[in-house]
Amino acid sequence: MIVDCAIYQDGRRTEGPDDFSDALDAARAAGDAFVWIGLHEATEDEFERVSQEFGLHPLAVEDALKAHQRPKLEVYDDSLFVVLKPVVYEPSSDKVSTGELMLFLGDSFVVTVRHGEGAPLKAVRQRLEADPEVLKQGPTAVFYAIADATVDHYLEVANELQTDLEELEAEVFSPDGGGSRDTASRIYTFKRQILEFRRATGPLAMPLARLSGVGPWGLASVPFVNEDAKPFFRDVNDHLTRVNESVDSLDRLVSDILSAHLAQMSVRQNDDMRKISAWAAMAAVPTMIAGIYGMNFDHIPELHWVWSYPAVIVLMAALELLLFRLFKRRGWL
Repeated sequence: MIVDCAIYQDGRRTEGPDDFSDALDAARAAGDAFVWIGLHEATEDEFERVSQEFGLHPLAVEDALKAHQRPKLEVYDDSLFVVLKPVVYEPSSDKVSTGELMLFLGDSFVVTVRHGEGAPLKAVRQRLEADPEVLKQGPTAVFYAIADATVDHYLEVANELQTDLEELEAEVFSPDGGGSRDTASRIYTFKRQILEFRRATGPLAMPLARLSGVGPWGLASVPFVNEDAKPFFRDVNDHLTRVNESVDSLDRLVSDILSAHLAQMSVRQNDDMRKISAWAAMAAVPTMIAGIYGMNFDHIPELHWVWSYPAVIVLMAALELLLFRLFKRRGWL
């Protein structure tokens, strides 16, 4: 569905035709205006009209409709196609989930296509409309603002994951050594969350480096993006570098924590086996003596008592049940 369609001239939102094709013609006729259309999980029929009016490349349209793309930047004859993956952190479940955000930039237009939740488009649009000096830079300003908001939110998610990791680390290195049965499962689940986060942040490094003119793209230009915007994209790229360094650090630390937990479990199992062996050795001595002599003495207490046999059976069953509950509570069974 089309969430919003607006014409911006000289950095300010203006009244224009309701039909987006007429709005595009009006923006191009004005010269210093552009159209920004926002779509949320558009259907194939809805997007077909948009792609025809704006001349979007069929391959980019296919990617925008199917989603499940890696972050990337592709240049076509009449437009620039960008894929971003906004990240959402859910404190209630300590879970990281990703959405998808596609941008088409061209001559006097920006088309944004959102899949899932977490894309900061509404807040970005409001912030840009409140700052005409930035918005008058055209589609490049919209692209920069969306990329900047997405990467800044990456930093917030990285800080949340760092807090969760510190809590997990404190649990593993607590006096009981993370003795809970689900500790290893929690560590592995946390590692999966980091992997999901890395899939959003890692591939974005190359597109931002290209936009900021870093590395082999130092002298190259990206069509439909103002050259003056390179320092701003370089700032976004610096923030992304910090995020990727944090992700690498988190991944290494959680691997070290898992190794430490497994080592602690191994040491604890060795201690348990030593204790069990000690008790078994203590029980073996009277068992051996009783086995040799057979306990056939004439003056054994309760030897001629009528209830001796069932009493002994009940005693053995009670001791077995007591040991079973003890071992079960300690996690040995």
